[in-house]
Amino acid sequence: MTFAALRTEFMAKVKKETKENGEAITQNTSTKLNPGQAPLETDINTKVKAAKEPETAAKVKSSKRTTSPKEEAVILITNDDGISAPGLAALVDSVKDLGKIVVIAPDKAQSGMGHAITIGSPLRMVRVKNYFDEKVEAYSCSGTPVDCVKLAVDKILHRRPDICLSGVNHGANHSINVIYSGTMSAALEAAIESIPSVGFSLLDYSLEADFSGPKKYARLIVQEILSKKVIDKHLCLNVNFPAVNVDQLKGLKVCRQAYAKYEEDFDERVDPNGRKYYWLTGEFVNFDKGRDTDVWALNHNFVSVVPVQFDLTDYKLKDKLEKTLNF
Repeated sequence: MTFAALRTEFMAKVKKETKENGEAITQNTSTKLNPGQAPLETDINTKVKAAKEPETAAKVKSSKRTTSPKEEAVILITNDDGISAPGLAALVDSVKDLGKIVVIAPDKAQSGMGHAITIGSPLRMVRVKNYFDEKVEAYSCSGTPVDCVKLAVDKILHRRPDICLSGVNHGANHSINVIYSGTMSAALEAAIESIPSVGFSLLDYSLEADFSGPKKYARLIVQEILSKKVIDKHLCLNVNFPAVNVDQLKGLKVCRQAYAKYEEDFDERVDPNGRKYYWLTGEFVNFDKGRDTDVWALNHNFVSVVPVQFDLTDYKLKDKLEKTLNF
């Protein structure tokens, strides 16, 4: 079936459900994960609305398992806040019945590590218990989030998992934050290894943060990805949640990364021995007024989804340089 035919069929189905339910279903079909697939944004938002009806909710529940018991999906989960972080526990809990769960996370906080790997010292990995459900296989690692993904594939799973999840991070990873994020670097490392991946972040640094919203949408997103028979093996999604009650979330919106950055400053202090030391401080400044950005979506209580990639080539500039430079 062609993409045009599939889209027509999907839109007709949505239109029919909208008429039956007597309510409008918000749609945005301009951004798609892959040709030939229904838009993730529309699929998830439709399922969230449909789940409010008991009969429809039962149908959604019955389709949770995307593979047969003999072909149970392997779900690798990591983070950058450490093995004991509440956000990691929330993510594991949200998907624990969707497949075989294997967790490997840093033994301490590794925020802001980016894509760092450990090369000057040995890595240690320990099997841990009492953090998650007894069916969850979990390890703590002395390395970075990227180290965790590499070790998981090579020494624990001995294969590529069906999907890699990272988070839920305590704090934003929208806009420029994605460059520094250990959470998103772990997801990108998986994408490099041809493992579809998603990084989840909540705009709340508190250890008592409410993860009900991330749990709800993380499950739906993972189900949607696992259910696709054909998917980009390098898929990597950066998903951020505003710090609001789950009932205040307006749905999921596929966005682009906003042009924003930190106006940084270093707070200079002096220790008891008279030596100077510095604390990095700064203010997040958004220069992008577009309504299609992750910052806009989050400011308006949407769950932002930004497809990212590890290929950093600027193709427009490449074409321009090829025509203008003569070496």
